[in-house]
Amino acid sequence: EDVDIPSRRVLITGATGLLGRAVFKEFNENNWNAVGCGYRRAQPRFEQINLLDSTAVHDIIHDFQPHVIVHCAAERRPDVVESQPGAASQLNVDASATLAKEAAGVGAFLIYISTDYVFDGTSPPYKETDVPNPLNLYGKTKLEGEKAVLENNEETAVLRIPVLYGEVERLEESAVTVMFDKVQFSNKSANMDHWQQRFPTNVKDVAAVCRQLAEKRMLDPSVKGTFHWSGNEQMTKYEMACAIADAFNLPSSHLRPITDSPVMGALRPRNAQLDCSKLEMLGIGQRTPFRAGIRESLWPFLVDKRWRQTVFH
Repeated sequence: EDVDIPSRRVLITGATGLLGRAVFKEFNENNWNAVGCGYRRAQPRFEQINLLDSTAVHDIIHDFQPHVIVHCAAERRPDVVESQPGAASQLNVDASATLAKEAAGVGAFLIYISTDYVFDGTSPPYKETDVPNPLNLYGKTKLEGEKAVLENNEETAVLRIPVLYGEVERLEESAVTVMFDKVQFSNKSANMDHWQQRFPTNVKDVAAVCRQLAEKRMLDPSVKGTFHWSGNEQMTKYEMACAIADAFNLPSSHLRPITDSPVMGALRPRNAQLDCSKLEMLGIGQRTPFRAGIRESLWPFLVDKRWRQTVFH
């Protein structure tokens, strides 16, 4: 039997990660021939590629000849970037430059995933044309990555996004879902940041935006440059934790809002809200309401499954 393989090809880096898995699934389920690559967790589902190995990167791109490359792989934990600046810069900047060059070599459209942390958070909301001013090394490396891909391949799209959540393999995979244990174990009080304004964004929505952007680009070569996408519900971590509690009918009185700016770890912008009107004008976008998205994401990690009876029976 001849298997019908779709003719549109997409390569996804970081396909083992929280966002990469969602991007792979989105393209795969929408009639694209998707190949994902990862490193430590790649086998057996994805190709194992060290993105710092420029020969390996060259080979997979020349063998597969993708029309689109979605570059999700990055060191995205600000505190890890501060402690391992060399390794983070290699992945976030050097590997991105290599991918951009190789994409140009086969005429592939590269979507580079960037971050709201390129902004200092003092004058939101931020348009794509606003001047970046990252406060921490993570934001700096991602901004350098943006410049590196655009210098090596002007046919690139940079997609800046904020804090992500979605179907996690471990709660620690997302700065949003990692709060679930503190929410569930209400026998001890938990301090929650109530200073930094965030816009939690579902990876399924970002994945849909990547696919829509890719499909738009197939029809219109002028689709390139910098774009913003974000959820539109503004919440501090304290408010997210309360919303999570509410979504699962759990108490939230043990959660304590802390309104001081954090003193530990990498500096964070107070409010780096992204203006998404540029993509919206192109008819691109998808937003999952936070409570619905977080319930779907965290349901498998609910400790007290008696909650099912109260909600579903």
